[in-house]
Amino acid sequence: MTEKEIFIEKLRKRTRTFAVDVINFCDSLKKCKASSVVTYQLIKSASSTGANYRAACRGRSKAEFFSKICIVVEDADESEYWLELIDEAQLSNKTDELARLLKETGEITKIMGKAKNSTYKSN
Repeated sequence: MTEKEIFIEKLRKRTRTFAVDVINFCDSLKKCKASSVVTYQLIKSASSTGANYRAACRGRSKAEFFSKICIVVEDADESEYWLELIDEAQLSNKTDELARLLKETGEITKIMGKAKNSTYKSN
């Protein structure tokens, strides 16, 4: 495997682990109407981050990769938004896990944003 292939595989696993961690975290949220709405949106965006990254990696062209990676950036950023909302609305008592997930989604957003920008510049 090349360095690039190893990096891609690690990122695929990282985005999948992020989605699983978000699913597990959402089970710990306070039970109320707001948390059920936020949970739905957060799980949707977190799982979509990984799913669309996988699709981007299978892109048949640079344009297709770029299109999918743009969606990945949006989904990762949206996940960060929902996590921030959970924090500000105090829907979780697991502050350490919330902080870790916020850090992780921030890092994923930066990595994917850099991939998006480098793909755009090479066109």
